[in-house]
Amino acid sequence: MATQNTAMDNAALIKEVNEAHKHKKYSVGYHAQTVVAVIVTLIMLFPLYWMIATSFKSAEEVQLVIPTLFPHEFHPENYLNVLQKANFMKYYWNTIVMTAGILLLQVGTGVLAAYGFAVGRFKGRNALFYVVLGALMIPLQVTFIPIYIMCANWNLCDTFLGLILPEAVSAYYIFMLRNTFMSIDQSYIDAGRIDGLSRLGTIWYVLVPMSKATIFTVTLVTFTNGWNAYFWPKIIAKNEVRRVLTVGLAQLKNTFAGQAVSNYHEIMAGAVLAIIPVVILFLIFQKYMMMTGYSKAAMK
Repeated sequence: MATQNTAMDNAALIKEVNEAHKHKKYSVGYHAQTVVAVIVTLIMLFPLYWMIATSFKSAEEVQLVIPTLFPHEFHPENYLNVLQKANFMKYYWNTIVMTAGILLLQVGTGVLAAYGFAVGRFKGRNALFYVVLGALMIPLQVTFIPIYIMCANWNLCDTFLGLILPEAVSAYYIFMLRNTFMSIDQSYIDAGRIDGLSRLGTIWYVLVPMSKATIFTVTLVTFTNGWNAYFWPKIIAKNEVRRVLTVGLAQLKNTFAGQAVSNYHEIMAGAVLAIIPVVILFLIFQKYMMMTGYSKAAMK
């Protein structure tokens, strides 16, 4: 009896030791992951902090040999100087119109094309989709010359149509939505057709709601790309009438290049003003971006 009790006590002791070792190992791994996550987050956020901090510095402080992490004196007038010295509100309006037009066209063409490639049954479907994938590998710098010639022949230079039309279709948007539509069970589409939905009705009432997370994610990426576009707006918009924020920021440096004191503080202030809409949209829609994995799991 005593031997049996001793064996049971030893087994219990071994179990406690194993659990303590397992807990310690888990705790060390958890803390290591936390440290790595904090370091990566700081590395990613530091450029944003540096931009905001520099936007409040004076011109003399920006020029110091040893940079300061925090402004010695705050100069909010840097933002007013940017708005006064450059036609910044006009750049803002042009960027909003261009980005909204690109976004609406890419969403419309992307959803319809993705439905055709995912659900449609027609000859050459896969071959056409490979052509779309090939478009992902061709940068704008390769095709901008013929596109510019066409826009010039159609008198689209210095117009919103010239800024928007070359970006009306996104191969990336089509690719992402096509894969998402294909992951949706066919029974949902069949049920919609039994209920009398047309093709457009099936897209709007069945596929789009079930792909909401992917649509929000890709739309946010598309908005960011349109908002940050520089190469094509620089080429097609020759004067200030249709100049966008990215080109305006570049011109901001050239405008004051002749000054004795560099104006990097004002350039940073302009950059802060330029990223505000992107940050706001990300904060609003980030919950939908995080739902992407859960949505796919729910469909399965």
